[in-house]
Amino acid sequence: MKLSGRVENAQDLGRMLQQGRLLSGMTQRQIAEQLGVSQRYVWELESGKPSLIMTRLFEMMRATGVELTAEVDDHTGDA
Repeated sequence: MKLSGRVENAQDLGRMLQQGRLLSGMTQRQIAEQLGVSQRYVWELESGKPSLIMTRLFEMMRATGVELTAEVDDHTGDA
């Protein structure tokens, strides 16, 4: 089974990242250790905490007509 959706802001992206992590069976702490970042940083990404970079990124996407779609695969092989 695959989950997909349009990503229009940091919150949408965070939800997709969280779904991917949950479907992979990882905790925030585990993914943080794998990436070499703090668990708080992972939480901030997943919660869609505003940052200047993310705000500007999505502003530029809107201004230029760029659309972002994310897909999360649960790796079960279901169609």
